[in-house]
Amino acid sequence: MFYNEKRLAYTVRVEKPNPLYAKRLQQAIGGIEGEIRVMLQYLFQGWGFRGPAKYRDMLTTTGTEEIGHVEMLATAVALNLEGAPMKLQEDLAKDPMVGAILGGMDPRHVLSTGLAATASDSNGVPFNGSWVVASGNLVSDMYANVAAEANGRLLATRLWEMTDDPGMKDMLSFLNARDTMHQNQWLAVIEELQDALPVPGDFPQSQEKQEFSYAYFVQSNRVIPQDARFAHGKSIDGKGEFSLIDAKPYGDEAKLAPGPKESHTLVKPKVSSVVSDMTSAVKRTIDGKDEG
Repeated sequence: MFYNEKRLAYTVRVEKPNPLYAKRLQQAIGGIEGEIRVMLQYLFQGWGFRGPAKYRDMLTTTGTEEIGHVEMLATAVALNLEGAPMKLQEDLAKDPMVGAILGGMDPRHVLSTGLAATASDSNGVPFNGSWVVASGNLVSDMYANVAAEANGRLLATRLWEMTDDPGMKDMLSFLNARDTMHQNQWLAVIEELQDALPVPGDFPQSQEKQEFSYAYFVQSNRVIPQDARFAHGKSIDGKGEFSLIDAKPYGDEAKLAPGPKESHTLVKPKVSSVVSDMTSAVKRTIDGKDEG
């Protein structure tokens, strides 16, 4: 159950509305790095979690916090659109500078929402629910959450660099701080869990090809430095030693049976090609290059 509080989670103010910046803020709402993604990710992880209640509560609480972040950003978009003309052609003719700004704004902010935010990214692409990660495995989800918060904070810092508006910088500074906390929060959960690596921890490693479990495959002619942490010394999970292996094929050539007639994938070479192949085979036999 959710309760609505009319006050924002943090103050959102815009000193000089900028429709172009409103479009950029859309990435923080509906982009893959955005707040809708983490909001749904944490909530679905919590709603489906079957372990200790403290983790379920933590996930749903943080997901609820992210609802407030979506509201803040939607408010920021609306405030940046205040004063944007509904008749763009008239404004374009009056001031080239204004025209340059409005020429880069999202038309849907006028056409679809009447100067409000959309559930889409900065290119106008609707939010994609397939970005939401909720595996049911707590450790797997925590690693996914760390990555999501890292990308979200990176986006927020880039948006911070793109504006000179004090209000927008202040709001983004708050969101950056929360992303810092959430990154540490998810890593703290991983730290207190046993067998955090490899994921899932309840699958016996005796059932995997352990000669490859900690081997770095060298697939180039470059020398791997001795101080490369990923190729030398104790593995991160403490269960093995990193090693180097020159990459080579460990399997046979792939051979597939012909498809059924109905698939229309059969290849019928020309007769001349068949004769040529037979002639080559006979020649190889005479030259002693083929056995049998």
